[in-house]
Amino acid sequence: MSQKAKSFVREIRKVVHCKYLLFLPDDYARFKVKRWPLILFLHGAGERGTNIALVKTHGIPKFLDQRPDFSFIVVSPQCPMDRFWENDMLSSLLDEIEEKYRVDRNREYVTGLSMGGFGTWALATEYPHRFAAIAPICGGGNPYLVPRIRHLPIWAFHGAKDRVVPIRLTRELVQALRKCGGNVRFTVYRNAEHDSWTRTYENPRLYEWFLEHQSK
Repeated sequence: MSQKAKSFVREIRKVVHCKYLLFLPDDYARFKVKRWPLILFLHGAGERGTNIALVKTHGIPKFLDQRPDFSFIVVSPQCPMDRFWENDMLSSLLDEIEEKYRVDRNREYVTGLSMGGFGTWALATEYPHRFAAIAPICGGGNPYLVPRIRHLPIWAFHGAKDRVVPIRLTRELVQALRKCGGNVRFTVYRNAEHDSWTRTYENPRLYEWFLEHQSK
């Protein structure tokens, strides 16, 4: 019997759930109509689980309790144990935040470290027009997908001596972006190992750079 071409259509529904930390600037309540830029922060593999306090171990959530003047809404979800970042869950979380809070939808940014760096690349390539800019740190991804985000301002970071996530994984993405005319910056910390995030998130220039970009 010969093969026949067929098609298949079925609606699939999925329930997603995650804990997250939410930071609102001190002036959020005072300015009743102002819309605020938003950063989605994705942690690394070591902060997975059910203890939400682990999300404050590294990166942006680590310093927010001492920075009430920070001028972004910051959403820091926690990935369940033995899982990786899932694009549909993260997109649904952002939908929820946009509905409940005064988010400037033209100034939404995503950044993450290690596993969160992988998540940043993956989320941006899945939703290439949702974000105004992204900053993946010591991550990696699929070079064949980066033409989807060649329009997107990207600032990537990696430690040259990283033995956990080899720097070649970021280099491959950067090279693919440059080949297709992408808008990418690449900072290499020549003496850094896996921790290329501490100095990145402590640098005020990163947040200034975010604010230089808005979605079209």
